[in-house]
Amino acid sequence: MTESPPPTRPWSAVGAGAAVVAACAVCCAGPLLAVLGGIGVFSAIGALWVPALAVLTVSAVLGVLMVRRRRRSACRTSGSSVDLGMPAPAPPQAKADPVHR
Repeated sequence: MTESPPPTRPWSAVGAGAAVVAACAVCCAGPLLAVLGGIGVFSAIGALWVPALAVLTVSAVLGVLMVRRRRRSACRTSGSSVDLGMPAPAPPQAKADPVHR
């Protein structure tokens, strides 16, 4: 008599999938809530006081421009070469070779 194969357990794959989803939710919940909360706060401020939204927009644009300008100036190189103060190598001295005179 042949033995039948053991029954498959699809619940182990479902359990692994649930563990992955739970780990993702634990990892990503904080940043997602922070972004959504920030959007909600700015929307509430904009709804209550419209000039605040304009001030926030202008300050954000100015901040981006300042950061870009600082990064460009930090990465800029000088156009001329820099002298490192190293001595020049001495020219090779001619040796008297008795064979090739």
